[in-house]
Amino acid sequence: QVQLVESGGGLVQAGGSLRLSCTASGLTFDNYVMGWFRQAPGKEREFVAAISRSGNLRYYTDSVKGRFTISRDNAKNTASLQMDSLNPEDTAIYYCAADRKYIESTYETQSRFYDYWGQGTQVTVSS
Repeated sequence: QVQLVESGGGLVQAGGSLRLSCTASGLTFDNYVMGWFRQAPGKEREFVAAISRSGNLRYYTDSVKGRFTISRDNAKNTASLQMDSLNPEDTAIYYCAADRKYIESTYETQSRFYDYWGQGTQVTVSS
């Protein structure tokens, strides 16, 4: 049984930082691209970042480039999202997701391609 469990969300003031973690179990972790998505109230779920199987390749949506950093530790089956310089527009539920990939360099920005999802963690940024 595959499980992805997020942690680290919370309330922070604008300009602050949070670090989200995602712990995976029940899968061969380094066979999966790990992604982070978010969904704000009344909006569709959107891609935030992804990291390749080895961790050597990282991808970000434009709105978070330079502020967010995705990472992974394959020995610990964890993926993380360091979020700095947060602003109220970053307020959302954040989800980690796993996508089985056979090629190191590929990744997906569309949620429908991801195989497994966590339950989400709330991030609220106050102005």
